[in-house]
Amino acid sequence: MAASSSWSPSVVGSDLKRSEDRRGPCSPAVVPLPIQLQLLLLLPITYRNLEKMKYVVVTSGVVSGLGNGVAASSIGVVLKASGLRVTFIKIGKLFTCLPEHTIHMDRCTALRFTLPRKDPYLNTDARTMSPSERGEVFVLDDGSEVDMDLGNYERFLDVELTGDNKITTGKIYQALILSFSLQPDNVCKLVIRFLRCGVSFTPCMTLAACDRQGEKRRLSRENSTGLSVVPHVTDAIQEWIERVALMPVDGIEGQPDVCIVELGGTTGDIESRPFIEALSQFSYRSGNIFGGACLVPLIDIVGEQVECIVSLTNVPNIWHVPSLLIDQKGHEAILGVLGLSRLAMEPKLDTWMNIARTCHKLHAPVRIAVVGKCTNVSNAYHSILEAMLHASVACHRRLSVDWVPASDLDEETSDESPDLHEKAWSLLKGADGVLVPGGFGGHQGVGGEILAAKYARENNVPYLGICLGMQVAVIEFARSVLGLKDANSTEFDAGTRHPCLVAMPEACLGSRRTYFRTVDCKSAKLYGNVKYVDERHRHRYEVNPEMVGELESAGVKFVGTDEAENRMEVLELPWHPYFVGVQFHPELKSRPGKPSPLFMGLIAAASSGLLDDGSMLQSPAGGVENGHGSGPVPIKVVSRSSGSGYASGGGLDLEEGVLGVHVSGAALAH
Repeated sequence: MAASSSWSPSVVGSDLKRSEDRRGPCSPAVVPLPIQLQLLLLLPITYRNLEKMKYVVVTSGVVSGLGNGVAASSIGVVLKASGLRVTFIKIGKLFTCLPEHTIHMDRCTALRFTLPRKDPYLNTDARTMSPSERGEVFVLDDGSEVDMDLGNYERFLDVELTGDNKITTGKIYQALILSFSLQPDNVCKLVIRFLRCGVSFTPCMTLAACDRQGEKRRLSRENSTGLSVVPHVTDAIQEWIERVALMPVDGIEGQPDVCIVELGGTTGDIESRPFIEALSQFSYRSGNIFGGACLVPLIDIVGEQVECIVSLTNVPNIWHVPSLLIDQKGHEAILGVLGLSRLAMEPKLDTWMNIARTCHKLHAPVRIAVVGKCTNVSNAYHSILEAMLHASVACHRRLSVDWVPASDLDEETSDESPDLHEKAWSLLKGADGVLVPGGFGGHQGVGGEILAAKYARENNVPYLGICLGMQVAVIEFARSVLGLKDANSTEFDAGTRHPCLVAMPEACLGSRRTYFRTVDCKSAKLYGNVKYVDERHRHRYEVNPEMVGELESAGVKFVGTDEAENRMEVLELPWHPYFVGVQFHPELKSRPGKPSPLFMGLIAAASSGLLDDGSMLQSPAGGVENGHGSGPVPIKVVSRSSGSGYASGGGLDLEEGVLGVHVSGAALAH
């Protein structure tokens, strides 16, 4: 990679002035990036061919939670169906998801809403954010921990995003300050040092190293130009968008045709002002189109014009939104402004709409009890719910979800709140299957999750344990079968005499490969008799290697491991109809039309022996014929704040077409 003659170190030096020629040197605000990107960004922008990139910016109005994320995703679906390659960038901050409330209008309709509270945070990612307050933490292939909106993008368009597709204030400020402190040659030296040491290169390591070097430089530096919001922060935002927009996310080489940029939050918030200013400047040179998801009251008497307004009304499920855009010729307006009308074809959404319409034809029920720590906030398990919906449609079952607070299953609750204890056990025993998702927030509720695993094991109830759900299954088996009464994880009891689970040398984040030790197991067959699978991880504890032999001798089978067979990734109980625990998070890669195989196994096993006929174990679960793939279906339970942590129907009589599906805090009830 040869350096360009137009490169000027002064761009990363003291003045940080943006070149008037947009084909000049790139901005320094992108230093803390993966190595391959850092080296690329040391070249002029002339290599990027910016003229071909088109942008669609979606903003929200003065009211939050109206579904601008769904609108942005649906625009992407329509553009992709028109033959264009699409990528996403999300700009925004997380919000607090307070318990959901339900207002009953009459016996057939309900208005459901959440109360968002904006917090002016400067975090670089969602790693330390509490899912009970801000929704789930979604993990990408590269190990980035982002908010749930990027999960919606991936599911709608079946793409794989990276951490750079999410912009936060913290990322911009951190990158800008470090760039201000480092000369390009210092950055190159750091990169070369990592390579020579054979160290796995990550953005976080770059940030730490740059910060140490930058601090030394700041201490010895005088009379340098100060940083300001305009132009430095706004320029850095625009450079970030330009750089990430060129990265393909669909697995095909070459840059995408259109980049959809969603600006989250509420217009007018002080935290969003630098981004609004940056996008305003960006519009003058990028030829982008702005769209807003907001309440638009139309008063006919004054003769208001309704041109270029697409009405996205409430629909039976969110998968109908792309068709609303097409029916109102919204795609023609977008393509016309972008100048892509001649390149695009008529959008083909037949398969997509088959998925959406299939939801209304499902009648045979399947009930799943989700036993978790934060069941009063369904957004905390959004991907879990989506994966169950995908699998239930593929199995032609109408999904009912009972959210069971794990702590209510504990014996202590029977003394303090006997009604809650009785209700929790009633829901668990009435379910066709049990799912224990990943956990967070310490040891609270772990005892109840252990009891749920015990109930499923002893009563032959289909069970799927994810991450912590697998770990509590190991603890329960060690206590009940091996007789090790104080068996525990060192996460919950550092002094336990029988540590079933121990801390890993490093946290496991992102996509990792799991190898099946045998194909003669349910998990391997559900995946299509493959030798290995790539799934996303997010955990710090693992099964104690010293106890694997003892556990397997008592009946547990660890059918999936890492390549060295040191870390246990998948466990099964061979005699059980369906008892599977996995250390990874299969819900994060579930897609409409391509449901997660393990979720397919759970729904099928819970559906009156559907798994027993062998059809689910003969081929991969993904790719259902005739468009009968996955998608949201009517769910029986509508969450509300009951003061008990339960998500309950509250007496609502759900009839055909009545849904309760959350998307980014917005409830679409019809």
